[in-house]
Order: sequence, then C-alpha cells, then structure tokens
Amino acid sequence: MAYYQTIEVTPLTPHIGAEVHGVDLAQPTDEQVADLKQAFVDWSVLVFRDQHLNREQHKDLGRHWGTLHTHPMNAAGTREYDDPEILLIKTTEKSKYTAGNGWHTDVTCDAIPPLGSMLYITEVPPDGGGDTLYADMYLAYELLSEPMKQFLGTLTAVHDGALPYVGGYGTIPPEGGYPRNEHPVVVTHPESGRKVLYVNSGFTSHIKGLAPAESRALLDFLFRHIAETPRLACRVQWEPNTLTFWDNRCTQHHAIWDYYPNRRYGERVSIVGDRAPAA
Repeated sequence: MAYYQTIEVTPLTPHIGAEVHGVDLAQPTDEQVADLKQAFVDWSVLVFRDQHLNREQHKDLGRHWGTLHTHPMNAAGTREYDDPEILLIKTTEKSKYTAGNGWHTDVTCDAIPPLGSMLYITEVPPDGGGDTLYADMYLAYELLSEPMKQFLGTLTAVHDGALPYVGGYGTIPPEGGYPRNEHPVVVTHPESGRKVLYVNSGFTSHIKGLAPAESRALLDFLFRHIAETPRLACRVQWEPNTLTFWDNRCTQHHAIWDYYPNRRYGERVSIVGDRAPAA
C-alpha cells in the first residue's frame, strides 16, 4: 500500500475498507485529494466520520473524481428532491423496501456504470442496525479455481435495470424502459489492473450463450459464493455525519434492513466512470 502524506488511514480488514482521518471533506486540499485518490484504489471503501457537508459541497467532492451520475430512477422522474445528481436514501416505518437490501453493484445496467458512490448518512436508527456490508470482488475472483476463472473469462452477462427497479421496487418504468446492457463476467479494473468478478444479484439477469438452466445454475453459484464467503467483506457501522465512498468497479454492497420501524436517512452522489467495463 502507498504512503499517504496528508491523511491517516486505519484499515477495517487487510484487503478491503479503511477509515480515513485528518481531512475535512467540505474543503479538502489538492494534496489531500491526491492522497484520497490513491487510498481509494488501495482500499476500495473509504469511511469518513464527523463530516459536515451541504449538498453543493457533497457534489463538489464527487466532482474531484469525474462527472456526476444521474440515477435511472431520478431520470424516470421518481425523485423526491429536485436535483438529478442527488439520490435520497431514506427508509421509514412506512417504507415498502430499503434501497440496496441485497448484494449488488450500483447501476450495472448502464453502459458505463458509476465509478463510485459517496453516501452521506445524517440520521441513523436510534437503537442500532442499518450497517452496510462491502465485499471485495478482486478476492471473489481470486478464490475461484483456475478452470473456473478461464471459463468465466470467456463469458458476457446481461445487466437489466428492470430487475431491481420494476421487479424489486415496483416502480413504473420510463418510456423506453430502464437501461439494459452487456458486460464481461470478468473485467479488469482500469487503475489497479487487477481482475474483478463482475456479476451481481441486483442487476445480472443471465449469461449470454448459455442455456437458461445453465445460466441460472452458474449465476446462483457465483451469487452464493459472494454472499456466503464472509472473508470477502468489511462492515461499516454508520454514525450521524458519516460519509462512505466505495469503488463501484470492484466491490458489491448490502444495506442491511434490520431496524424497522426506525428511520435511516442519507443522500448519495455517484460519479460516472470514464469507460465501459472491459476484460
């Protein structure tokens, strides 16, 4: 791992996740942003405590990594707050679901999915709960056998936004439907150069070229591998005014809904990747 000159980094596990200290995200210096960019590649999930950001500062922070993303549900006109670059993450006693309650990678139905997402939580359940798990898709790939790696490296999967947004959340799709795109099952991270397992139970509908039963069996195996291998994951316990920034190119996450009927509130900014996932 790199040495950081302007921030302090405390790992959550040896391979994924770190808490970062010594930076005010509302006004980071250029030197701190450079260190954060390196730490982001090194640890994939960065956690910042006791941050105080307004919406414009939150968006400005994201822009250090690129153009901000508009979520398909925001584009479809279902947003509660009139800013396409802010996604509300709000769960109350009246919610029928909570966003992200299952292993997934954000919006892989897009042709170029988000590079990363910054979730800023300001209200946490008063009696505990509401943690988020993050899983290392580098390690998920590395733990597979060599024959399986070779086989997966030849395959392409379909990622369909209708799977979560219509099938899971029950929304009405926009004219033309939600995005639907194809990505390799194994991709290469554009900065680290490492191989990543790139299918997820949230968006991946099937694998091209396989019979339906073969596709289902293979995806179910890979989804179980991710969900049932505890060593892949780190766990973020939210506190008020915590921001977590995850690399959407090499992680999955699962927001645990274990706090009903209590509330949890946050806002998310995501950054558009600069290229489509590639082998």
